[in-house]
Amino acid sequence: MKRLAADFTFAPPDGFSGPGGGAFENPGADPAGNFETLITTIIGVMTVVAGIWFIFVLFIGAIGWITAGGDKGAVETARKRISSGITGLTVVVIAIFLASMVGQFLGFDILNLAEMINGLAPQ
Repeated sequence: MKRLAADFTFAPPDGFSGPGGGAFENPGADPAGNFETLITTIIGVMTVVAGIWFIFVLFIGAIGWITAGGDKGAVETARKRISSGITGLTVVVIAIFLASMVGQFLGFDILNLAEMINGLAPQ
């Protein structure tokens, strides 16, 4: 049995590799670009999570409203859930908009960190 397992190669001939071409493939190449990719990814993931959370809260609020059966307390609780979901999504969208506007007002793009960091380097 040991001999049989030793005859099989489970790795591809060139070894394992990821999809390749990613920003973190060569970490020393462009630190500002790597940092920008990291921050952009975090902002993107947080925005997607906020959108999914909004859908979840809206769905739970709608189910609560439907199953309230005329109970004013349950309808009010469902209404508060729906309002808090809408408020949370609005805050996320406004925060991204304000970050962009403040960056334009100050003369640099806050959401484009690589350009800002490269501009700080001595010329």
